[in-house]
Amino acid sequence: MSVFVALFSGINVGGNRIVKMAELRAFFDELGFADIASYIQSGNVVFKAEAAGVRALTERIEPGFEKRWGFRSRIMVRDLGWIEALVANNPYPDMAGDPTKLHASALERAPTSEEVARLAERCTGPERFVVKGDVLYLHTPDGLGKSKFAEILPRTLKVPGTMRNWRTVLTLLEMAQKA
Repeated sequence: MSVFVALFSGINVGGNRIVKMAELRAFFDELGFADIASYIQSGNVVFKAEAAGVRALTERIEPGFEKRWGFRSRIMVRDLGWIEALVANNPYPDMAGDPTKLHASALERAPTSEEVARLAERCTGPERFVVKGDVLYLHTPDGLGKSKFAEILPRTLKVPGTMRNWRTVLTLLEMAQKA
């Protein structure tokens, strides 16, 4: 069995689209996955599955989730190697010590150079970003909550994704390595 991480988008945000983590773990168990663990309320699940590939796992999880909870959540399923590479390829290692100001977004696909250029044109504040494959790294020196750039990022880039702060990234890596 291989280790995977499922990153849910848009659940338990602002009191909306509530999903209890115990129920989410039970859902993964019903799907036949093993060694299931969740981290914080924003929808992070580490699990083991027969190596079916991330696309096949996503196509298995998303429709069942929507049927169960009555709304769609974009789910990014990634394997252990992906999250290890995400951490190893951090372009801002000097910022890793302040995990609330460093973020990584798992993107549905690698953006085109035109999409990245369009985003770079809009990055005029103190924020910095780098895209490596299907990961967008974002440094927000004033914090994500005060970042105007973070607000426009999804609709400017137009590549679906889900963002986690560096503390969450490192915790998920640790959980996945121990699974």
